[in-house]
Parts: sequence; C-alpha cells; structure tokens
Amino acid sequence: MSESETIKLLVIDDDRKLCRLLGDYLEPLGYGVSFVHTGPEGVDAVVVGEYDAVILDVMLPGMNGFEVLKGIRHHSDVPVLMLTARGDEADRIVGLEIGADDYLPKTFSTRELLARLRAVTRRAARRQTSGVVDEVAPELEVGGLLVRTASREVMLDGEVLVLTPVEYDLLEALVRAKGRVKSREQLIADVADRDYDGIDRSIDVHVSSLRKKLGDDARMPRYIKTVRAAGYMMLDATS
Repeated sequence: MSESETIKLLVIDDDRKLCRLLGDYLEPLGYGVSFVHTGPEGVDAVVVGEYDAVILDVMLPGMNGFEVLKGIRHHSDVPVLMLTARGDEADRIVGLEIGADDYLPKTFSTRELLARLRAVTRRAARRQTSGVVDEVAPELEVGGLLVRTASREVMLDGEVLVLTPVEYDLLEALVRAKGRVKSREQLIADVADRDYDGIDRSIDVHVSSLRKKLGDDARMPRYIKTVRAAGYMMLDATS
C-alpha cells in the first residue's frame, strides 16, 4: 500500500459519538472510515467488504466483541484492534487468544490510537509481500515442525496447524532465531511493529496460546523455552 492510497477502516462500535470523533480525526489523515453499530453488521461488513483494518469494541449489545472477532476470523485475516473497557486485562487476554492483533483501553489518546493502527496495518502489508518468495529459507524445520514461509503454512508432525496471523509471525520469528534468545522487546517489534512498554503481556499471551497449539509444556518444553528475565527461545528440538 502506498502512502497516497486511502486506508479503508471499519469501526464496529455502538458509541456513535465516538465513531464521529474517530472519523473526524482519521479521515484527514488518509483513512476512509466506515461505521457499523452492531456485531452482526460488523461480521457482514467484513465478509462483503475489503478493509485494511478493523477497530472493534468489546462491549457491544447482543453480540459481544469476542463473538464478532470469532466471526471475522472465520472469513478474514484483516488486522483487528480491540477496544477494551478500562484496559481490562482479562478482556485483552481473551481477545489476543481469539485472534486480535492489538488492543487499546477505551480511554486511549488519539495519538496512541493512530500509532497502534499504523503498526497493525504496516505489519499486515509486510505479511502480504514478505511471504511471496523467500529465497533464503522457503521452508524452516524444527523437529516435527515445518514452517512454509511462502504460503505461511505450518505443519506439526504432518498435520496442518491453524494459527492466527500474529501467532504465525511469532512462530516464524522464533524458528528463524532457533537456539538464540529473543527478548520480549524484539518479539513485539517482530509481530506488532511497536515499542515494548515494560508491562505489555501480549507476547506472553501469544506464546501461551502458541504452546497450546504445539502441545508444548512450558515446564519441559520441546519447542519454546522461557529464559528467565530474558525472553523466549526456540529449542533445536528433535522429533
């Protein structure tokens, strides 16, 4: 996406005043902002439209934001930035595990919103281009784990592993650094394209979710080892 192109953004939020404020702020910055105010409308809009990013409120009437996110993920890998009430940690963890790309408390500043939004759209654009051809390593292997970078497909012991876009990016970053520790700061930059603020637990949540899908035990890991006070490391596992 070039700088001159309009970035198509969908906002799913029943707070109409907030929607107007977001439109007034973002449209002069090159965003084409569309709004829907219920969960089913949001899922339908993603299915029929082509959006570069979605801002999704957790607290929606009838169909909450988590249900909407599940519906979106059945159809699309569009970047989703979730808005959580008072920055509630439980909401953030659930959203990230379901497949949100990032989150913001509803008391966000417009500057922080713009930074997070630019980060998730920039990362998504890189995903679309970086996996087309990987002349260095089109396939990465660790034990029974196979990562096909061109198709972003992951096989575990011969079975396809279904990952969220962020989980895939995290796994690829760890596999490429096999045997070396990756700090949380480095992993945030790899998968979220933003700075680590010292209390951000999103990487830990994604690692936990990834471990579950790998059938990995944090106490006796086959793949991902926690290195105390340092970060995470992909082990040179054997099958």
